[in-house]
Amino acid sequence: MEIAINYDYREADMRALLDVEALAELVISREGKPEDTEVSINFVTNEAIHELNRDFRDVDRPTDVLSFECDGYEGEDDLAPIEGMAFELGDIVVAPDIAEAQAPEYGLAFADEVSLLVTHGLLHLCGYDHMEDDEAEEMEARERELLTEFWGRPFARSAAERQDA
Repeated sequence: MEIAINYDYREADMRALLDVEALAELVISREGKPEDTEVSINFVTNEAIHELNRDFRDVDRPTDVLSFECDGYEGEDDLAPIEGMAFELGDIVVAPDIAEAQAPEYGLAFADEVSLLVTHGLLHLCGYDHMEDDEAEEMEARERELLTEFWGRPFARSAAERQDA
């Protein structure tokens, strides 16, 4: 597995907060993705995520996390990996300032909120969505399971509650 973590913003804070690589490896492996999976996780400013949200989703405001899928074709879960080529899962973009601001609103520590956003983004890349109630419930339950395993304690909140996540 290759997890590229780009600390374009607040590098010291993000590195001290949690082991992003270990979290990503846990989620990707538990979701049954190939051993040669590649993903990038990017920490950016509010302005940068606003621009991406506007350009790619036509939503003219910042958001907390965005996911951009590569090889995970919808409805094609059983695609055979191409020998010698990595499985490029996609890219996740997280806005630490937004995560920090909204963490108290949801009763979470900053580290918990960032770990939730990373997990949420990865699950989107793995095919989860939350547009319908049943999908949201499934995604939230999976987030809780994975974060409970990662942190070694119960995790109570889910990002899928937010309509703009």
